[in-house]
Amino acid sequence: MTLMPQIADSEQDDLPGQSPEAQSLESLAPQEFLDLGLEPLAAFAARARKLDASLSALEHVAGDATGRSVARLRQELAEFEPAITILGQVKAGKTTLVNAMAGWSDLLPSDVNPWTSVVTSLHLIPGPRRQEVGARFQLMKEDEWDRLLTKGGRLGELAQRADAGGELDKIRNQIETMREKSRRRLGRKFELLLGQEHEYGYFDRNLLERYVCLGDDFIDEDEAPDDGKQGWFADITRAADLYLNTAVLPYQMCIRDTPGVNDTFLMREQVTIGAVRDSRICVVVLSANQALTTVDMGLIRLISNLKSRDVIIFVNRIDELSDPATQVPEIEASIRDTLAKHQGPQDATILFGSGYWANKVLGETVEDIEPESAKVLMSWARARAADIKPGSNSAEMVWQLSGLSALNLAISERIVATLGEPLLGRIGSDAVSIAGGMQVANRVRLEGASHVEDVSLPEVIERLDSLTKEHTKALADNLATITKSYHERADRAHTSFLERATASLVKHLEDYGEHEVWQYDPTGLRLLLRSAYSVYAAHAQSAANEAFSAAVQDMAVLLYTSFGDVVEGIELAQPEAPEAPAPAALAQTIVLDFNDGWWVSWWRRTRGYKAFSEKFYSMIAGETQNFMAEFKTLPPGAFNAQLEGILQSFLEQCRNIAIEIGKSNDDKSHLQDVALSTEEKRRSSVIENVLADLKEAVGEPQDEAPQVDVPQAEVAENE
Repeated sequence: MTLMPQIADSEQDDLPGQSPEAQSLESLAPQEFLDLGLEPLAAFAARARKLDASLSALEHVAGDATGRSVARLRQELAEFEPAITILGQVKAGKTTLVNAMAGWSDLLPSDVNPWTSVVTSLHLIPGPRRQEVGARFQLMKEDEWDRLLTKGGRLGELAQRADAGGELDKIRNQIETMREKSRRRLGRKFELLLGQEHEYGYFDRNLLERYVCLGDDFIDEDEAPDDGKQGWFADITRAADLYLNTAVLPYQMCIRDTPGVNDTFLMREQVTIGAVRDSRICVVVLSANQALTTVDMGLIRLISNLKSRDVIIFVNRIDELSDPATQVPEIEASIRDTLAKHQGPQDATILFGSGYWANKVLGETVEDIEPESAKVLMSWARARAADIKPGSNSAEMVWQLSGLSALNLAISERIVATLGEPLLGRIGSDAVSIAGGMQVANRVRLEGASHVEDVSLPEVIERLDSLTKEHTKALADNLATITKSYHERADRAHTSFLERATASLVKHLEDYGEHEVWQYDPTGLRLLLRSAYSVYAAHAQSAANEAFSAAVQDMAVLLYTSFGDVVEGIELAQPEAPEAPAPAALAQTIVLDFNDGWWVSWWRRTRGYKAFSEKFYSMIAGETQNFMAEFKTLPPGAFNAQLEGILQSFLEQCRNIAIEIGKSNDDKSHLQDVALSTEEKRRSSVIENVLADLKEAVGEPQDEAPQVDVPQAEVAENE
C-alpha cells in the first residue's frame, strides 16, 4: 500500500522524515499521533484531576455547610466544558474539518441542509474508545415558525418597513415552499412535532441525516417518519447536541459546528451570533480558493468583534491550490489586509491546512488521495519540511501537513490560558479559604483556643447576613449606575449615526440627484457602540473588584471580632472579576448592510429630497430599535448578573466558614472523649495535607501564605 497514488518513486523519496517502512499503513494505529498538539490540554487535565482529588478529600472531612461549598466547587470543575465555535464561509469545508477535529472521518454528514438553521454541538468525552453515547435534537417552536411565515424573518421585516412588497412576497413564497415540503414529509404530525425535543441513547449517520440533512422534496403523506429516510425533520430542527466518547482528547470539550452567516432570512446569522456569544474561542474556517473577501461582510463583522486571542483563522482546502508554497503567503497577506481595513484582529493566528487530507488519515485511506491533491501534498511537504516532526511515518506526516496538529495546539493553548487556568486558580483559591476555615474550626476543637466572649453563633450569622445584604446592594446599585451611563452613551451614538447618515444622504441628493443609488456604511455605528460597551465593561469590572475587596475586608473583621485569635492566619481568597464577553451582537446585519433589489426599488419610488431624508431617518431608526434594545440590555444584563453571582457565592462561602467555626466552639465539651480526639486529629491531618496541596496548586508559598489584613482600628471600632 503506497502513500501517494500515481506519484513517482523519486518524488516519494523527497518526503521529509519518511522511512521505507513508513510507506505502508497496514499496521498503523492512528491514535498514536492524533493527539499531536494536545499536550497543553493533557497537562491541564492532569492538574484538574489532582485538584479534584484534593477537593474530594476535603469534602469527606467537611461539615455540612462547608461540605456543600466543596461539593459545588467539585461540580463546577466537573462541568467545565470549553466550547469551540466553528464559523466559516459556505463551501469552506467546516463540517469536514469538524470531523477531523473530533477524530472521526465520517461523523457528520458534509451535505448539511442549507435551509436549516442548526448549530450542531459535539460534546466530546475522553474514553478508552470512540463511541456514540447519545443525541438530543431540538425542534422549532410554534412561535418561531409563525414568525418566519408571517414576517419572512428579519429580512422580511426590513423589506416590509421599506415598502418592498415584491421582495417580501418572494421571501414569503420561499418559506411557504419550505413549510409545504416539511408538511409533506411529516404529514399530520407536523404541528405536534413543533417545540419537541427528541433524545436518543445513541446516534449514527442515519439518525443525523433524518434531522440535519436535505431530504426528498416529496414524500407520501401516509409514510411514517420513523422509517429512517433522510431529511424527515431537517426543516424544523433548530439545534442538535451529540455526545460521544473519544480516545484522542485528554479533556472534555464541545465543538459547535455553525450553519454560517448571510442567510436569506438572517436566521442563521442570529443562530451563529448566539453560538459565538456562548464561546470564548472561535475557529474561523475559510476556503483557500476564496480566502476572505468583502463579500463575506457578515463573517468579517463577527471576527471584528472578537479579540485576537479568541480567534483562530484556519484556511482550509489548500489541497485545491496549484502551488501552495507560493500562494499561502499571498493568501495570508490578503486576509490580514482585509481584517485591517475592517478593524479586525490583525494579529490573529492564521493556519493553513486540509480537512480532506486529515480525514484520509482518519479513515486509513491515504492511498485514495486524488492524484492532483497528492501532487499538491508533495509540494506542500517540501515547503514545510522543517515543521514536520522527525521520524514521522507517512500517515503522521500527512496529519501534520493537514494542519490539524497545529490547530490542536492553538486551541489547547487558548483553552488552558483563557479558560482553564483562571478556573483552576479560582476554584483552588476558594478551596484554600474553605480549608483554612476548617483548619481553624479544628483548632478550636483540639486546642480550645480563646475567642471573643459573649458572641453567639446566631448573632454572628445575623451580622454576616446584614453585611451580605449591604454589599450585594452596593454592588447592584453601582452596576445599575454604570449600566445607565452605558445606555445613555449608546443612545447618543445611535442618534449621532442617524443624523450623520441623513446628512450624508441629503448631500448625495444635492450632488448627484436621485438617479444614483446612495450607499452608507454602518460601521461607524458599530465602532461607537463597541467603544461604549468597552467603557461599560471596564467600569463594571472595576466596580466589582472594589466590591470584592470591601467584602473580604469586612468578612475578615467579622470573623476576627467574633472568634478572636483562633482565626489568626485564616485566608480569604478575594474573587476576581472576569472579563466581559465580546459584544457578538454587534455583528447583526442592519438595513444599510444591504443593497438589494428592494432598496433600489424603494429609492426609485420615493420622490422629493425631504421625503428621502425623513423616510430614511424613520426607517433606519425603526430598524435599529430592536437591535439597540437588545445590545443595550442583554450583554450588560448577563455580565452584571455574573458579577453579582460571584460576590454572592463568596459571601455564602464566608457564611459556611463562620458556621463551621461556631459549631466547633460548641463541641469543646467532647474533647475529653479519646475516640473523638483521635478522629479530630486525623481530620486535622487530612485538612493540613489538603491545604498544602491546594496552596501548591494555586502557586502560593507554604510558609508565608498571603493573608487578609484586618486593620486594628477597624477591629476596635467594631468591637
